[in-house]
Amino acid sequence: MSVNELAKWLGNACYAFLALNFMFGLYCVILIWRRLRQLRFRSVDAEAAFIGELQGLLDKKDYDSAAKLCDYDFRALPRMCLLMLANLDVGYRQLRQLVSEAMQRRILADLEYRLSWIVTVIKSGPLLGLFGTVLGMMAAFGRIGTGEKVQPSQIADEISIALICTAMGLGTAIPLGYILSSLTIRVQLLQESLGMGMTRILEHFREEAA
Repeated sequence: MSVNELAKWLGNACYAFLALNFMFGLYCVILIWRRLRQLRFRSVDAEAAFIGELQGLLDKKDYDSAAKLCDYDFRALPRMCLLMLANLDVGYRQLRQLVSEAMQRRILADLEYRLSWIVTVIKSGPLLGLFGTVLGMMAAFGRIGTGEKVQPSQIADEISIALICTAMGLGTAIPLGYILSSLTIRVQLLQESLGMGMTRILEHFREEAA
C-alpha cells in the first residue's frame, strides 16, 4: 500500500471516527440531561413546599416521619436530608462535613465527569476534522505528484473528503458547545439550589446542638 493510498484510506476512516466522537458526546448529553431531571425539583415552589413540610416535621422532632418523607425520593435534596437523618448521632460540624462531602461525591462528581467528556468531544471534533482534511489533501496532491494524467473528478474526490471532514468536525463542536453551556448552567443552578436547601435544613440541627 502506497502512502497516497494509506492517506486516502485513513481519510475515509475519519468519517467513522468523527461519527463515533459525535455519538459519544450525544450519549453524555443524554445521560446528564436525564440525571438532572432526576435530581432537580420541577419548580422552585415544589422545592419550597418540600422544605417547608420537612422543617415542620423536624420542628416536631418527628424524625421517623421526616425519614419517610425523604425515603424513595431520588432527588438530590431528599437524598441528602435522608443522610442527615441517618447520622443524627454525630455532631453538627461532622454532619455538615459529611453531607458536603456526600453531595460532591455522589451527585456533583458524576455530572462534572460527564461534562468533562463533552468538553473533550468538542475539542476533538475539529481536530479529527483537520486530520481528515490533511489526509484528503495529501491524497490529492500525492495523486498529482505521480506525474500521471489525472482526471479532475479524481482530485475532487480527495478534496471532498477534506471538506466533509472539516464540516463534520465543526458540526460536532458548534452545537455541542451550546448544549454544554446550557448543561453547565443547569448543574450550577442545581448546586446552588441544593446548597441553599441543605443550609436551611442544617440550621435545625445547628440549633439543636446549641
